[in-house]
Amino acid sequence: MMACLLFFLIIHLFRLEYSVIILTFVFVVSGCEVLSYAGLVLNGKKEESMGTEGIQDRYINPYTDFGFKLLFGTAMNKELLISFLNALLFGEEVIKDVTYLNAEHLGTQEYDRRAVFDVYCENEKGEKFLVEMQRGEQQFFKDRSVFYSTFPIREQARRGEWDYELKAVYVVGILNFSFDPSDTGYFHHEVKLVDLYTKKVFYDKLTFVYLEMPKFNKTEDELETMFDKWLFVLRNLSSLLERPRSLQNRVFDRLFEAAEIAKFTKTELSEYWDSLKNFRDWYSVISTAEKKGREEGKAEGLEEGLNKGREAGLKEANLNNARNLKKLGVAIDIISQATGLTPEEVEQIQI
Repeated sequence: MMACLLFFLIIHLFRLEYSVIILTFVFVVSGCEVLSYAGLVLNGKKEESMGTEGIQDRYINPYTDFGFKLLFGTAMNKELLISFLNALLFGEEVIKDVTYLNAEHLGTQEYDRRAVFDVYCENEKGEKFLVEMQRGEQQFFKDRSVFYSTFPIREQARRGEWDYELKAVYVVGILNFSFDPSDTGYFHHEVKLVDLYTKKVFYDKLTFVYLEMPKFNKTEDELETMFDKWLFVLRNLSSLLERPRSLQNRVFDRLFEAAEIAKFTKTELSEYWDSLKNFRDWYSVISTAEKKGREEGKAEGLEEGLNKGREAGLKEANLNNARNLKKLGVAIDIISQATGLTPEEVEQIQI
């Protein structure tokens, strides 16, 4: 008999308003295995899925290299960077405009980032801002921050006569880890050069700002300041299904529009997937190392506990033997030799 061919065309309407359609073809052939094919249609053009089935979020993850630079490192989104920096500085500095500068020094790739800044810009006064997303803890991340600060300082040197006057430099580290576990409520660190005797700022043109993001746990209902709202976005963006009511203004209009994955072009989608994969690979390596460390610690603790238990059991047995020998009137020095207890310990045994 002629084999029967059943052909099913399943069209999943996924956010149709953005012309994104996933086509799934399922072929069932008598006596054969089930065959399937999936493709992705972007703006009316079918494309291979390129492994993008791993992207199930509505908005990008700002902890990825691509995500952070898309939101803060592009000229079309510079109003987001201006808003974030103004919120971060609490009115101490009001930035009206920024100009993006060359962010590459010594290294050129994401995997070779000896001194590659996520965002490097200056405001209308010529003051410099370095903004870094630190995905994981590094032993010398503070040293790295100081090292990075030397670039915008040295670049201000002038040829010919110069009186060494400098514009202010700000180094901002958004940390996806905690480096100060002693205070779970203290997550916003602002560091300047201070005279230890007077406790006053000695030099106010070099500022390091560190944000320990894991410590920020405010809910949507607790957001009060623009600073709170920005930290909430950075901490929760990729897990949001809908835009929070408290984030309804022009700046966040732009942010959520730029962050929506469904609006990406084919190239942007591919680049984001690669960056997300790098982030996941890194996270997996770190998680595995931490888990292995905990397991090794537990094993060492268990072995130490067993050793202590054996020692305690042996001690108790020797005491019982010594007590019995002492009841029989055996000399203390002989009991000491037989049990390993000291003569003083034998004398203290009550019979």
